[in-house]
Amino acid sequence: MTEPLVLIPGMMCDGRVFLDQITAFGADRAVQIASCGKHQSISLMAKHVLESAPAKFALAGHQMGGVVAMEVLRMAPDRVMRLAVMSCTPLAETPQEAAARETRIMQARAGHFDDVVRGEVPVSALAPGAGRMAVQASLTEMLTAQGGAVFLAQSRAMQRRPDQQRLLRQLRGIPVMVLCGAHDTITPPRRHQFMAELTPHASLSVIETAGHVPPLESPKAVTTAMRQWLAAPYVLN
Repeated sequence: MTEPLVLIPGMMCDGRVFLDQITAFGADRAVQIASCGKHQSISLMAKHVLESAPAKFALAGHQMGGVVAMEVLRMAPDRVMRLAVMSCTPLAETPQEAAARETRIMQARAGHFDDVVRGEVPVSALAPGAGRMAVQASLTEMLTAQGGAVFLAQSRAMQRRPDQQRLLRQLRGIPVMVLCGAHDTITPPRRHQFMAELTPHASLSVIETAGHVPPLESPKAVTTAMRQWLAAPYVLN
């Protein structure tokens, strides 16, 4: 069975993050880009995704999109046929992370949104190399296009995100891929290793040429990993 594929971009991003995957998989299956918009909670974002999603589908999310994908799975486990999460964590936000995010929220409210955009995914969180600045420029373009209102809403949602460790620990029967970039300093590989070990039968894919945004930094490597995930058989309980 070739399930439709639903892709959820990361915070303040859009379908451009998944351009290579849309092109690669769109020829043999329906591919849908989900929008999280100005909802101020992960649960409301997940409900919004489910309202427009097919009856059953494969689900992949990057960064905040991965957090939303886990909540979609919690809400509608009978509809999600396979799950891929990238550059994210199942843990709730720590007080230190929430405080740092609050600083960026205050900067945005004070009219310094350009500074916030540059700091949301710093260059240091991307893989070194000639393409690093081009990736940063693409991120800046997407974040600026979304605007301050979306930033504030999605920041609040991330601050209040639920802990999904129990969900993953009890997950059975569907192929799960955990993917990250080796150079990610925001959600480092060790967090993804923890997530993969927490989830029964999950596979871990570490992209050596990427940081926090693998679909932009190493799109072909991500497509290859996703192709293997989409072809993986269901797991018998």
